Amino acid sequence: MPLNRGYAEKVPALQIIEGDQVIASGCWCVEQLVSKPVFSKLQSFIKMVIDKRRFSWDLLQITELDYVGAQFLWDAWGHALPSRLKMLPEHKALFDRLEKTGVLELKEVEKPYAGYVALLGKLWNQFQSHTIDMVTLTGQFILDFYQFVLNPRKGPWREISANIYNAGTRAVGITALVGFLIGVVLSYLSAQQLRNFGGDPFLVDLLGIGITRELGPLLAAILVAGRSGSSMTAQIGVMRVTEELDAMQVMGMSHGFRLVLPKVIALSIVMPLLVMWTNIVALVGGMLAAQASIGLSVNYFISSLPSSVPSANLIIGLGKGVVFGALIALISCHFGLRIKPNTESLGQGTTSAVVTSITAVILVDALFAIMLQHVGWS
Repeated sequence: MPLNRGYAEKVPALQIIEGDQVIASGCWCVEQLVSKPVFSKLQSFIKMVIDKRRFSWDLLQITELDYVGAQFLWDAWGHALPSRLKMLPEHKALFDRLEKTGVLELKEVEKPYAGYVALLGKLWNQFQSHTIDMVTLTGQFILDFYQFVLNPRKGPWREISANIYNAGTRAVGITALVGFLIGVVLSYLSAQQLRNFGGDPFLVDLLGIGITRELGPLLAAILVAGRSGSSMTAQIGVMRVTEELDAMQVMGMSHGFRLVLPKVIALSIVMPLLVMWTNIVALVGGMLAAQASIGLSVNYFISSLPSSVPSANLIIGLGKGVVFGALIALISCHFGLRIKPNTESLGQGTTSAVVTSITAVILVDALFAIMLQHVGWS
């Protein structure tokens, strides 16, 4: 029963013949023994032999033997030569030295930093794969949108309507609740600091610009990414698990036109509306908190808001909503189409889609803040 049958002659090998004789062959040098597959197979063979009765050992077919190979055999024999042993005289000298010098533990050669290099390579390959697929998906969406504009009557209007309802109408409640609470918290914290410097009237400016320009779009996008984005990824992932995507391909139906296009269009329409809704509710919460904390009247807040917040800030916030909506939909569809037909991949893909969407939204929001830092302040 040869252990390494089919390997080159230089690879160390062990085999049993006639039931009780172990024959060693090949090159028993450190260059061969550091190979993890070879080392593991030899160790398994040795364990099998040791568990049985005493064997006779024939080392005459070993082409080359160094101190590391001799140490491996010496450890296998329990640091004592077998009673029945055949070997060349030059090999006998190695075992004599081992018997005099004692035991040297033989281990697999560890390669420091190899694991880190492999991890970096794996991460880089994953980044390349996601980037290529994302660019491909975006390009396909542009082509599908062009066809949709040329012939809108054949567009997926039902899918667009369903996604608008699921991602927009059903998200009104949660965005209102979070927006209102954020407005209250921001108003309370800011009012206390402004009162110390006699800047109570500037609370209107702070809340108006901060909410319409930054907090409103960002809060709405994060909530939609966690709620609707995960739903989109899970929907496409379930279609992968149930082989509906394969059935669509067999029927000649485009995944991009029927699945990706409606979601991107729907979120691009819904997000500006949700941003506006979040802005209104957050400003109402901030206004009520300002009246309760520092006595700032509701009439003064409402009358001062238009002059305190230039219209450019509102336009920037709504523009962010369009970009964020398209970005969330593309990322969600990207991870949904990459899901493999098993439940574990479905859960991992949904989680990755939400985390990536929120991270991308924050990064894009930072880019907007840098590029438009001189816009909307006067």
